[in-house]
Amino acid sequence: MIVGVVKEIKNNENRIGLTPDSVAEYVSAGHQVLVENNGGQGAGFPNEDYVAAGAKILDTAAEVWEQSNMIVKVKEPIQSEYKYLRDDLILYTYLHLAADKPLTEALLNAGTTAVAYETIVDPQGGLPCLAPMSEIAGRMAAMEGAKYLEGTFSGKGVLLAGVPGVKKGKVTIIGGGNVGTNAAKIAMGLGADVTILDISARRLAYLDDIFGSRIQTLYSSRSNILNSIAEADVVIGAVLIPGKKAPKLLKEADLKVMKKGTVLVDVAVDQGGCFETTKATTHQDPIFIVDDIVHYCVANMPGAVAKTSTQALVNTTLKLGLDIANKGLSQALEDNKGLVPGVNCYQGKCTFDGVAEAFGLETYSIMELI
Repeated sequence: MIVGVVKEIKNNENRIGLTPDSVAEYVSAGHQVLVENNGGQGAGFPNEDYVAAGAKILDTAAEVWEQSNMIVKVKEPIQSEYKYLRDDLILYTYLHLAADKPLTEALLNAGTTAVAYETIVDPQGGLPCLAPMSEIAGRMAAMEGAKYLEGTFSGKGVLLAGVPGVKKGKVTIIGGGNVGTNAAKIAMGLGADVTILDISARRLAYLDDIFGSRIQTLYSSRSNILNSIAEADVVIGAVLIPGKKAPKLLKEADLKVMKKGTVLVDVAVDQGGCFETTKATTHQDPIFIVDDIVHYCVANMPGAVAKTSTQALVNTTLKLGLDIANKGLSQALEDNKGLVPGVNCYQGKCTFDGVAEAFGLETYSIMELI
């Protein structure tokens, strides 16, 4: 198989789909790997490293897209890349289609086989390819929240750690999964007073067990959310329904409950966001203010720490990508049922329930189509 890796072109997105070490794995398995010129430079991987691993460097993204059987990316294609989609291409990347109707339509119209990292599951029901980026985004969420509390960014001017004789800052985390757990770790490390809300009693018990009296856990009822955000200095939205749009847990009217200069960090922005006032921002222009509340809604948070993020991502995506390349998609799906929900589009048909539900489409079984 010819495997292509293109440079990411979203704002300040420096991750890349394959590291030189992972390229070597594909090459040793008998595949050809094409890498766009300087595609890995932003993550600290120069062309020479890819060449040494056995890749061929091509001058343009167009050449890589056109000559490849499978494209391995990090982020979903943006509109300028839609023209490269075609019916004999496998696209292996994060997609978040339930929040992106134009891309869904482009993939279906082109007949591209779209395999989404974020909907692949492991034998335990976890999301192995989403987990490392959730961990990074969660950790960054606490740090970014702390930064934008500074008065220079219209925040409250609160130091989360406090100092002797002065109260600690309060961090409210809505959602106790991977993102929320990692956000809590960093927020506690910064010295903040942390509250986590979740709808799963089992998850709350787990969080209480690992963190003990260092955090407050609450059931995520409407009342508990409103009471918590009223006292919070930073509110982190960490809600995920795999493959579906995030629920809007904070309404615009709820901003009036919060104190001026509170910071909202919406890590669910890729899935449409869990705050009603969310709109995607970039690392270049990361915040906006609504009703005196600072919003940080960067849609590719891990892109700011590209080397760490790329290495962590490839650790989880490489084996499945190699399975597809070595066996072909049909056999890879037969051998690994966790890969089946990863296929969101196939030959012009939607094959994932969450995406079909978002846009009123019919859902087809990939195992009946393949």
